[in-house]
Amino acid sequence: MGKAQKYVLLGDATYPLQDWILKPYQEDEKLTQRQLQFNYRLKRAHSVIENAFLRLKARWQILLKCDDCSLELLPTLVLACCILHNVCEAHDNPFNEEWLEGAEPTELPKPCQPAPAAMEDNRAEQVRELMCQYFESCGEG
Repeated sequence: MGKAQKYVLLGDATYPLQDWILKPYQEDEKLTQRQLQFNYRLKRAHSVIENAFLRLKARWQILLKCDDCSLELLPTLVLACCILHNVCEAHDNPFNEEWLEGAEPTELPKPCQPAPAAMEDNRAEQVRELMCQYFESCGEG
């Protein structure tokens, strides 16, 4: 993109736009084709992430009942599951689709209202615009 960028987290419309939180453009009739393409790519990336977490929880179902382990152990438990999961995925360890039955995605409560505009970082729009340009230069996908 011609400009060094930091890592960013993906957020939905309820998050404030920050230079480290990438969120879609607000859906309305004024969006350009480029902005619509950006939103589409962000949604696709978000679904990949959701699927990865679903597979992680399905393979390591102890993560579904972490409420019965000590808070001191929790970070180590989550990290160990992530590492083991990545090893399994990297080595094409068979994934049993039946595991998904116990790890169905649950809708977590989300804020109903977008973050106030005062929480948004004006510099973050430059980051989003750079990403928008980058996605446009990559073509369809």
